[in-house]
Amino acid sequence: MRDQKSGVVGKHAIDEKTTFRGRRRGRKLRPKLDKLFKESLHTFLVDKGLESEKVELNTFFSVKPYEVWLEIGFGGGEHLAWQAKLHPQIGFLGFEPYINGVASLVRHLVSDKLSNVRIFPEDIKPFLNKIPNGSISKIFILFPDPWPKSRHVKRRIIQYETLSEFHRILKPGGKLRIATDHLDYLNWILIRFKNFNGFNWLAKSPKDWRCRVSNWPQTRYEQKAIREGRKPAFLEYRRCDSPKPFL
Repeated sequence: MRDQKSGVVGKHAIDEKTTFRGRRRGRKLRPKLDKLFKESLHTFLVDKGLESEKVELNTFFSVKPYEVWLEIGFGGGEHLAWQAKLHPQIGFLGFEPYINGVASLVRHLVSDKLSNVRIFPEDIKPFLNKIPNGSISKIFILFPDPWPKSRHVKRRIIQYETLSEFHRILKPGGKLRIATDHLDYLNWILIRFKNFNGFNWLAKSPKDWRCRVSNWPQTRYEQKAIREGRKPAFLEYRRCDSPKPFL
């Protein structure tokens, strides 16, 4: 169970004095959701094997998955739960340090009786180097914090260093999806992928990145962006060993 003051969730302690930048919590959870969260989180929580230099991802699941997919910053969890329900043979890893979002995902998983998702209630950056080479088939990064102030851009998840790690952990031909509604961050993402030159952008026309495809469900962040008059961009990249010219 989770101690509201110490930030402890089961055996997994959340250190709120770490260098993580961003909110750990929002408004107080409603009693029903808080009870469900406390009673059910342990079912999905990853709290073992993280001390090793490299983790064996398949051991996180009761049944060995056909593939492992990763979502970084899953927000309210609706996209992750939707994908997990559609692909029961896939093992899903979700990283999200925002506790209210973790609670929301737990609610989805319990409601849909999903057992193929494992949760890390943390920022992924300290764990990236523990993920084995070529062990991930898909990565999702949907509406990450754009950190719009110039002095904060180093906190953005898309950096040359993280692109190198994504390239390392993805299988050959593995895919990475990113969505953003922030124009400056979109330009930042495009430039870094182009300069890194280890991924092929799969867009063939403007429609391919301006419109969300059918197997990419809408999230609350996309809904908010549209309500507030911002146009989301949906980018999909494929890992390549011999990069083709940037599209």
